[in-house]
Amino acid sequence: MNPNKALWEKGDFTRLAVSMRGSGERLVNRLGITKGLKVLDLGCGDGTTAVPSARLGADVLGVDIARNLVEAGNRRAREEGLANLRFQEGDACDLVGLGDQTFDLVVSIFGAMFAPRPFDVAKEMVRVTRPAGRIVMGNWIPGDPTLVAQILTISSAYTPPPPEGSVSPMTWGIVDDVVERFVAAGIPEGKISCERDTFVFDIPVPASEFLAVFRNYYGPTMNAFDATEANGRADELLRELEVLFNEQNRSPSNEATSIPATFLHVTVEA
Repeated sequence: MNPNKALWEKGDFTRLAVSMRGSGERLVNRLGITKGLKVLDLGCGDGTTAVPSARLGADVLGVDIARNLVEAGNRRAREEGLANLRFQEGDACDLVGLGDQTFDLVVSIFGAMFAPRPFDVAKEMVRVTRPAGRIVMGNWIPGDPTLVAQILTISSAYTPPPPEGSVSPMTWGIVDDVVERFVAAGIPEGKISCERDTFVFDIPVPASEFLAVFRNYYGPTMNAFDATEANGRADELLRELEVLFNEQNRSPSNEATSIPATFLHVTVEA
């Protein structure tokens, strides 16, 4: 199996996505989406940004490499009666079956950044975007002190090194790398803009329970705990993550979690 597909089908990202609904909707509301706009949501999960885009009247296709997330997204679309939203399996590195210049807006929030061939990802996103259309990405930033970047940094310290020649997904959070990839795909540098933005994870459970969601259902963290079970370092990893979650929780209630996380907001004008 494709290792990236295996990673995201290993857990159940829908358990984590519940905490992302509010920020996903707020982000979408800033994109100027109008009725009838053709939108591709790439690495869409179960619809954190695809569902609110469809609620605004866009014609939305969500593409994700994980079959379980595609199935969950289609269930959400049916439950909400969104006939203008559908989900299908696909690989961000090779968008088979999607025609050139098909979409007015291509969105990928913490999705396509995890695909293994970043130059192919940029090329494919540009290929399927119409002239005068837009590409919007949200990418975690390497070394950033906020939640997800730190989860990934801590987890990587407990897992075997990636295969030689592999490219870290976190490089999508480096402005120079983003520019290089889209310029290689044919976009003039002046049409690429990047700014820091904030995504907030909100969930009505204590920080310890939210950490358990990451441990049990988020592929990268699951892999880290699998590795530590084999070498006896699971308790050490858990303690590091407990400190992180407790320090970053901004909720005034002990029964809720609210953690902001900084990301790189990328906008590309096709």
